[in-house]
Amino acid sequence: MSRRKPRTWPDEPAPLAAPVMDNHTHLPVHEGEIPRADGVRLGLDEQIRRARAAGVVAQVSSACELPDFDPMIALARAHEGVRVALAIHPNEAALHAGCADPSPDGLTPRIEEHHVPLDEALAEVERRLDDPMVVAVGETGLDFYRTGEAGRDAQAESFRAHLRLAERAGLPLQIHDRDAHAETLGVLDEEAADDQPIVFHCYSGDAQMAERLARRGWYASFSGTLTYPANEDLRRALAVLPRDLVLVETDAPYLTPVPHRGSPNSSYVMAHTVRVIADLWGVDEAEACETLMATSRRVYGSW
Repeated sequence: MSRRKPRTWPDEPAPLAAPVMDNHTHLPVHEGEIPRADGVRLGLDEQIRRARAAGVVAQVSSACELPDFDPMIALARAHEGVRVALAIHPNEAALHAGCADPSPDGLTPRIEEHHVPLDEALAEVERRLDDPMVVAVGETGLDFYRTGEAGRDAQAESFRAHLRLAERAGLPLQIHDRDAHAETLGVLDEEAADDQPIVFHCYSGDAQMAERLARRGWYASFSGTLTYPANEDLRRALAVLPRDLVLVETDAPYLTPVPHRGSPNSSYVMAHTVRVIADLWGVDEAEACETLMATSRRVYGSW
């Protein structure tokens, strides 16, 4: 009888040939957010050290719940190379609007509504957008995985509001799009300014959708899911996108790339995804890194 391999933190990869940016991760604002693997939590400082050693020299960490806003900004101030994306997550937006997120059985609330109304929560986002640590608005968008109709309306309201906030602040917008491709594109077609930088974080669409992004000059950010054998649609999407519209991310601690799928994710593990992108593009590693970094800096700036 075979025994399952123990879940451990991934080994450090060989350093990349040139620097890159993880344009969407979730750095832990307290130790309890760090997953355990084989009984071990890999501390924030060690995660960042490993990222820099691997060539991931910059990280945009998403704070998409009100309690995380100020701790994440403080974290960025304390760690060189870290900046912040702020927003109310789509699922959080439904709760702020008084629409309880249902349990997986769809019958009973999984969590109570938040006491802060949605308009007040959005005002808390806006109030922090001029902080120099904040380089993006996100993640916002639509998530129809388990959200009912009332919650979907609240998500759309929040999504539209974030688009306006990002445009006024002159910041890129990071999109969360789960089971809602057509609806997400519909809101963007109605609300997004022609020159507004739009990033589909953890891109999950197909090649046809990627062609639509390319026509609008919107960016697709690829995570470790690109490396999963079943995700041929993602690899086809990457192939049709202009290379200067491609970004790379971890969405850590989730979506760990092959060969460490099933273990906790961290920015240093993104080296494997970068190398898959280089292979799919048919270029050497240094060229892929330079292309990805140039696009990241164009969207988020340099620091």
